Amino acid sequence: MSRKTKVHQLGDNGRKCDAKLRVIANGDTEVNVVRAERCDALSVARTYRLEQRQYSMEKVEAVEAARLQSDDPLGWRVRPARPPARGKIKSVTSHIYANVFISKHRDEPLPKSRQVQETAQMGTLSTAKVLLSKLKTLCADPLVRHVALGQGLRDPNPVISTGRFSDPGLKLREVKHANLHKNGKGVLVGIIDVQGFDFAHPDFIVERKTRFNAIWDMGAEPDGTSPKDYGRVISRAQMNKALAANVGAPATQLEPQSQMDFGSHGTHVASIAAGNAGVAREATIAGVLLSLGPADWDRRRSFYDSTRIAHAVEWLMRLGDTLGMPVSINISLGTNGHAHDSSAPINRWIDAWLATPGRSVCVAAGNAGQEKAETPDDVGFVMGRIHTSGKIPAAGLSRDIDWTVAGSDGHDYSENELEIWFSAQDKIGVSVRDPAGRIYGPVEPLEFIENRRLPDGTFISIYNDLYHAANGANYIGIFLSPNFKADKPIGIAAGEWVVRLHGRDIRDGRFHGWIERDDPAPLPPDPEQPKRWRFPSFFSERSNVDDSSISTLACGDRVVAVANLDKARECINVTSSQGPTREGRSKPDIAAPGTDIVAANGFSSPADAWVGMTGTSMASPFVCGAVALMLATRPDLTAAQIIGIMQRSAKPLVGKGFTWENDAGFGEIDPAGCVLEAEQVNLPRKDKTS
Repeated sequence: MSRKTKVHQLGDNGRKCDAKLRVIANGDTEVNVVRAERCDALSVARTYRLEQRQYSMEKVEAVEAARLQSDDPLGWRVRPARPPARGKIKSVTSHIYANVFISKHRDEPLPKSRQVQETAQMGTLSTAKVLLSKLKTLCADPLVRHVALGQGLRDPNPVISTGRFSDPGLKLREVKHANLHKNGKGVLVGIIDVQGFDFAHPDFIVERKTRFNAIWDMGAEPDGTSPKDYGRVISRAQMNKALAANVGAPATQLEPQSQMDFGSHGTHVASIAAGNAGVAREATIAGVLLSLGPADWDRRRSFYDSTRIAHAVEWLMRLGDTLGMPVSINISLGTNGHAHDSSAPINRWIDAWLATPGRSVCVAAGNAGQEKAETPDDVGFVMGRIHTSGKIPAAGLSRDIDWTVAGSDGHDYSENELEIWFSAQDKIGVSVRDPAGRIYGPVEPLEFIENRRLPDGTFISIYNDLYHAANGANYIGIFLSPNFKADKPIGIAAGEWVVRLHGRDIRDGRFHGWIERDDPAPLPPDPEQPKRWRFPSFFSERSNVDDSSISTLACGDRVVAVANLDKARECINVTSSQGPTREGRSKPDIAAPGTDIVAANGFSSPADAWVGMTGTSMASPFVCGAVALMLATRPDLTAAQIIGIMQRSAKPLVGKGFTWENDAGFGEIDPAGCVLEAEQVNLPRKDKTS
């Protein structure tokens, strides 16, 4: 079979783009319009035209009822979705946008002639919104070193505890030595999250006023208050005005956000970190809502990717500067792409902000730790088998990786992506065998197959790149894409796809591979294809390696990566992702209570004001609150000092020592111990010479 040797639409400079962006940029426009529904970093201009399907209210209600009553084949609860508005595409515009990170050779903006909208800049790295049709021009600019598509963010999906819960009480998360840490007073706790922030919940109210300083709702219609050209900022004054109004409606309805889910994840996380019963209960709170607004259920017009995390971090850091406060940020979201070695653009972006004292970012390690079923009907391992690794001992030898694609009707209607990273010392070829036994490849270094149509109508792309611009390592990317263009989409064949690595020139031989996650979800109902689902693919038990499953966001050098401690069982929760990073760094850093954690139940009735949840999403804000106490004690602590203090004061788990563990980090965080150690920083040295 033929292999392309240059990127045909982007030109030779297209090698400046990462592989996923090349798959998309060199794809069909109509396909990309549909792909934008599933790719968080793509959007379509509002001028596109579609042949809309018509729905009566009776049919809408029937669709909703069916969604609520149907059994999820993988055991996950599916939130009811609005009825689909997408029908057959009548005509499409070429105005398809991508959110990207641009790495440049020099710290300067791109010329306006490039027609690229740079949205933020940090040194030689910038975020931008760019038309796919302008990528070729962008890559031709000598200032541009590399262009990477924003990484899609996965929904956190915590486990909801059963039963009814009451106020956890002030004592539950109280930390000793309040005379030192002042309960976080004078520190800004920033929460970057989803599903809305219930600023009117009793856990955030003091003297009938909210403790939220501001909420940047990225999914809202712009009103001129946002720091970017999207979303709006709700101020404390607006929130308090809504709270003071006596009109018989909740304050959050008077100052609504684009998403206000019952039991919202963002509210629960903020409550743990800095609610009135939280860890830093006197800190100032600010939220950034990464969400789809009500007008954006057509996901073609929305963005939900790591460039938005970059903008959120920037806004919160600048807000802290404006308020004259140190900043402790929590991110309980994740993504699995890239090399897991702190070289991803979002890692570099956050680490750059953390070079200044008085700043910290805590990140949930992820919930991809489970490798085997715990009970006969347990399918949680599907979300855990995301990492493989191994070694090719010598040239002329090969290794196989079993990659499982699942589907309720024998097909998967989502894109599946596998990234393999290995030493620049090695040259490795790659071939792929589909479930029917057909082989594609081998694809040798500096060769690729792009959007090749398979006999069943789906597509495969394989890239074999040398010396990746982010880290100098070698990279193989494999993409399995459904046929989105057909009137009836064609899903990827379910079954075992085998990836064979061929050792060509081996000096080191070690490799790591990760599957980028996609959330399980049903597609809009279709009378002829009623059981179409998007499924996460996973490694077979033979190929899965149960370590280094930590989220990409948690791999940053200066971020605090947090594992989920099951306090009642005195062990790490089975779902908590493990380290180390690809190059062997000690992540996660610390563990904190994250199992059956009771905190605010967002947008609920007074009778259901509290709810329990489980996940690293709950552990990370506990540490974020503890960091706020440390910064209230010593506002000039650096991010590196904060991590060091946690390591020193951590409590080993039962049966463990003081050495780092790949699931627990250095052990359970001791907030009071952290405060006492923080107090020692910058104290005068004692003179022992006399």
